[in-house]
Amino acid sequence: MAKFNGGFGGGNMQQLMRQAQQMQQKLAEAQKELAETEVVAQSGGGMVEVVMSCDRTLSSIKIKPEAVDPDDVEMLEDMIVAAFNEAIKLVEEEQERLMGPLTGGKLGGLF
Repeated sequence: MAKFNGGFGGGNMQQLMRQAQQMQQKLAEAQKELAETEVVAQSGGGMVEVVMSCDRTLSSIKIKPEAVDPDDVEMLEDMIVAAFNEAIKLVEEEQERLMGPLTGGKLGGLF
């Protein structure tokens, strides 16, 4: 009588499990590194600075006193938005740099 092995040999399954564990460990290490890495983005020629960790936690916003014009609050708001958006872009680039090789390319908004 023929013997059916289910398509996966025992050794192949163990090797596959080891590879999956290694990948999981590499992903965890990359995520830890991202949480510890900060990006700095500026707008308005350095009038506004946003610091954000690569796990998307906002660390600080610094505004130079000369950026504060009571008659033009809208400009300050725009500079804050621009610096924040630049920080997000830098975070995404760093995430892609660290995680892209592990996920096979673009993250597709996973993080």
